[in-house]
Amino acid sequence: MQSQAELKNLLQKIDHKGYPAYKDTRGSYDFGNYVLSIDHVQGDPFASPSKVSVHIKGSAAKFPTEHYQMKCRRVALSDYLLRQFGRELEKVSFQAKGSGKSGLMAVSRPGQEVLERTACQMDERNGDIILRFEVGFPANGRTVNSRELEKIFFDFLPKCVAKSLFYPALDAKSVAQAADLAEDQQAIRAYIKEHDLCAFVANNSVLPRESGVSGRPMKDAVKFVSPKELEVTIPLPHRGALRGMGIRKGITLIVGGGYHGKSTLLKALELGVYNHIAGDGREYVITEDTAMKIRAEDGRSIKNVDISMFISNLPNKKDTKAFCTEDASGSTSQAANVMEAMESGTQTFLIDEDTSATNFMIRDELMQRVVNREDEPITPFIDRIRELYENFGISTILVAGSSGSYFHKADCIIQMNQYEPVEITEFAKKEAERFPMPVATPPQQAKPSFERRVRPERAFKEDSRMKLKTMGRDGISINRENIDVRYVEQLADSEQLSALAYLLKYAEGHIFDGRRTLRESVDELERLLEKKGLAAVCEGSYLPCGLAMPRRQEIFACINRYRKLLIQEER
Repeated sequence: MQSQAELKNLLQKIDHKGYPAYKDTRGSYDFGNYVLSIDHVQGDPFASPSKVSVHIKGSAAKFPTEHYQMKCRRVALSDYLLRQFGRELEKVSFQAKGSGKSGLMAVSRPGQEVLERTACQMDERNGDIILRFEVGFPANGRTVNSRELEKIFFDFLPKCVAKSLFYPALDAKSVAQAADLAEDQQAIRAYIKEHDLCAFVANNSVLPRESGVSGRPMKDAVKFVSPKELEVTIPLPHRGALRGMGIRKGITLIVGGGYHGKSTLLKALELGVYNHIAGDGREYVITEDTAMKIRAEDGRSIKNVDISMFISNLPNKKDTKAFCTEDASGSTSQAANVMEAMESGTQTFLIDEDTSATNFMIRDELMQRVVNREDEPITPFIDRIRELYENFGISTILVAGSSGSYFHKADCIIQMNQYEPVEITEFAKKEAERFPMPVATPPQQAKPSFERRVRPERAFKEDSRMKLKTMGRDGISINRENIDVRYVEQLADSEQLSALAYLLKYAEGHIFDGRRTLRESVDELERLLEKKGLAAVCEGSYLPCGLAMPRRQEIFACINRYRKLLIQEER
């Protein structure tokens, strides 16, 4: 390790030289109460910015041990520090001048969700902090402008670090509140697991968002208040007793008129698999961790998925126990999404009628009279929903606005009326008696097979220079092969997609061998992530600063949509 004086001397020495002279700055420099590490230097001022990190000893940061020894508190504290550092960095970004990306200072910008990120990490043993970010090294044309970089490293950055990463400089109450909130959220997750609930929505939660492209809460929105019949009280370690609506395992139907809040409630439940920051309005909307949004997804590829529970006896005699297509219809895609979610270990399905294939969800009595069951290869979801719960333990929370057939199947029915939930199970069941469903016995179904094995094409396995690119939250490109994840709706952050790209790249070289099943492959990835974090799958000289941890369900979803992988059913 070199001193900060040596870095300053080096910068003065290379001033006005060709831009590649910046490569000599790579290394670590002691700035007293922190270490500055220049991990990667950009090739020219117009290229992707340089990668830089700040390392602070726990003894210098002085955060109380109770804030970081529990994982949920440590992740929340890291998220809090990242947001604080980001605010300070934003004030000085581009104040150093030059061509191209000169003077840019950028760090991950989290949304409303609290995710484990590589941008800021804290060591559970001693409280050491690593914060990773990007800096555009200044240039005049394509020559070094080290005087401007001196401003960044010796003026702007030390002030940002001092104001945001040391406990004595922060508001102790706010720090404690961020960590305490995470522990309370974890307590709710434990409670719903122990008390046969699949979700909880606290009273006074604010569910509507300010717009369709914003995650921030809507001002003056109607606050959520649980129906008394569904209200539960959860004791929390910091907040105390918290009351709200508990959604029990089984089949829950959410109904109501258009624009009354049905889909808004479901959207909050979708993202309730993640913790949220204070002030979001959904801090205490918690959904069990494996819950998966299921929808139709026309055009996606399907590889050897057993969809025979829902689709069989196709006129073209195509095998639905190992169904393949490069261009799925609405019904086949939704059937595959259900079966792939089961394969991933999902215990709760979240479904909105608006984004589902009608013929997959329901066949009304008139259609059944006109088209005989023997002539229809689709067994609709309504005929399997009870079986999924009773035989596989999978609950369903379903939003319906036009079809009342699911009244017959539901254990609990909630009507949203101007964003206020009302429990109407008894009333709806009584009304449903006037419209009896035709007696239909779905075909007997053998236990679905989840023995698919995955291996990459040889060309990909041999290519160590695989190129990765993410396209916002829409997709991933691996060697120009696009993986479309637009409809994997619980991906909350583009940095999760970046992490998925690294996970796939690592798995293609080390895990996908044709011998492990898909489940076993993802199990192995999860073991690595639990042991070493995202560093386990990043095979470079430095850990990228823009990665966020995805869930198991999204790892499965990404693999299943990667057309270049060979996923084969073991018969």
